[in-house]
Amino acid sequence: MTQSSHTPRIRRSILCQRTARPIAGMSDEYPVGSVDPSHRHPRAQLLYAITGVMSVITQVGAFVVHPHTAVWIPAGAEHEVRFCSPTSLRTLYIDPSSSAGLPERCCVFEVSELLRALIVEATQLPADYDMAAREGRIVALIFDELARMRSTPLDAPMPRDERLARMCRALLRDPAQEGCLDQLAQVAGMSRRTLTRRFRHEMGMTFSAWHQQVRLLEALARLSTGAPVTRVALDVGYRSPSAFTAVFRRAFGATPSEQVAAARSQK
Repeated sequence: MTQSSHTPRIRRSILCQRTARPIAGMSDEYPVGSVDPSHRHPRAQLLYAITGVMSVITQVGAFVVHPHTAVWIPAGAEHEVRFCSPTSLRTLYIDPSSSAGLPERCCVFEVSELLRALIVEATQLPADYDMAAREGRIVALIFDELARMRSTPLDAPMPRDERLARMCRALLRDPAQEGCLDQLAQVAGMSRRTLTRRFRHEMGMTFSAWHQQVRLLEALARLSTGAPVTRVALDVGYRSPSAFTAVFRRAFGATPSEQVAAARSQK
């Protein structure tokens, strides 16, 4: 994206940060491949896509978000957003003083039909909406629904070591890439042996297990949009649909086809 294409979005975001109201919303459209570089906000942020898939990368984890989920980003948390498909985004900026009891860490949670409707409605409210009128009741109900949200494990932890994080970010940009450990170690600026030892020590899992988790999260997000299983399997780096199905079933307790059927039934 060019700087000029970012400018109107930045201005609207700034206005949302400065409002005296507890919640300010905005909507936006992002083409596939768009990136919002690493940044932070003085307000907490709720990112929800009506359509499309995005990945949110923070210092503590990488999160995959599809149309049945949203990501919560606390005030001041640094984050980068990558749009894996054309995405229709709805964002709520929430005053930190009004978000007591809400998560203190980034997380992904399931979005109910009611919360979805409330998020869409909130992005259409005037900047100076009346807290004593219907608009105020909508905002109060949003807080009620956020307090009931259920987190879902659609994330992969990120290492604190910047060398390991650099390698992980490269894989998050393209989960399908094979990349032997020697090449990845070169990206991280360390030997293969040091990489595997440090990764296991810091993350509590092997690098291959982490990479597989990233691939499965990407696959789950793509399946939620109704993409064909065979295409998803190849796109995320599996050599055959059968190999992908076996790994997917072990991880999620259902086949990819069953996941596609579930996604369609929720639309």
